[in-house]
Amino acid sequence: MGRFFLQYIRRVLPLKQLLMLFILSVFAISAGTQAYAAANREIVILDASGTIDAKTLGNDVQQALAQLDVKVGPQDYASLELNAPLNKEGVNLLEIRRAVPLTLEVDGKKMEILSWRDKVSEVLEEQRVKVGALDRVEGAPPDAAVTAGMSLRVVRVREESISEYESIPYDVLEQKDAKLNEGETKVVQVGVDGRLESVFRIAYEDGKPVSRTFLAEKALSEPINRIVALGTVKNFKSSRGELVRYSKIMDLKATAYTASLHDTGKSPGQPGFGITRSGIRAREGVIAVDPRIIPLGTKVYVEVPGAAADYGFAIAADIGSAIKGKLIDLYFDTTEQAVHWGRRGVRIYILNEQNDARWKSNENPCVK
Repeated sequence: MGRFFLQYIRRVLPLKQLLMLFILSVFAISAGTQAYAAANREIVILDASGTIDAKTLGNDVQQALAQLDVKVGPQDYASLELNAPLNKEGVNLLEIRRAVPLTLEVDGKKMEILSWRDKVSEVLEEQRVKVGALDRVEGAPPDAAVTAGMSLRVVRVREESISEYESIPYDVLEQKDAKLNEGETKVVQVGVDGRLESVFRIAYEDGKPVSRTFLAEKALSEPINRIVALGTVKNFKSSRGELVRYSKIMDLKATAYTASLHDTGKSPGQPGFGITRSGIRAREGVIAVDPRIIPLGTKVYVEVPGAAADYGFAIAADIGSAIKGKLIDLYFDTTEQAVHWGRRGVRIYILNEQNDARWKSNENPCVK
């Protein structure tokens, strides 16, 4: 068939034109071959799957990748821009780093991401995650190599110092007071609590407290103790409702006497009539005592057990020849009262207050 086609060409075209056509064909084939050789650029691709060394007719990186059927994802890294032109001379080197899937949890958010970075710290920087000095990265340390499927969690750690205040209880001190009655109390000094400051360090992880460490404590103010006076003076209520304060109790026998001649050996008008040994005038409230048992001048209260009324307050201002030991003599104004008294058992309370010197005068401070 080729022979017939050639014969047809010879018949149709003149010999000169046929020669010209042949020359043009040879020239076109030579030019095409030279153009193809000139456009064939060398590219070396370093990929995770291996190295590709090839020649391409592409003018830029993207065309070369398309011709070589190499795909680069939006999250992958390419050392050359995809629209970068390829050099005609020399080798075009392209490094591709493939992004791998990771799970990242930070600030309450959990994200599925793709990253081509080599180290964990680079991934965090890429995601604009700032790791504080106290923060902790779980799953892998910051300098660890990134692997597919890695799960990372950034724990936010924060510390703060807080002060807590509490009272320092005051103590109650008791002290005896010889001026107060037994059973009575008196606040001498009001108690005031002190104040204590305790400092703690609280650690938070993602906003939640996880630890509490005691650091120090300081007394901001010391407590002031409460001082309470306790009465020590013994006392009781008399048959007349009077408060009797005493220091000692004595159980004695008591007789009665008057200023009569029968009792004192002196009649009215005689020197010293009605005057006691201590120099005060005899009257009710004056008693005669044995000074060895009850010193003269001692103020007492005479209680009569079982009686409706006591003899009452008195002063030891007299003595008698018959008054010896635990026997006293109570003065009455009339003989009838003295006879009626007879001899009875009494209880003597030595009064707590003994600083009144009026017993030396004609006044009797114990007589009401």
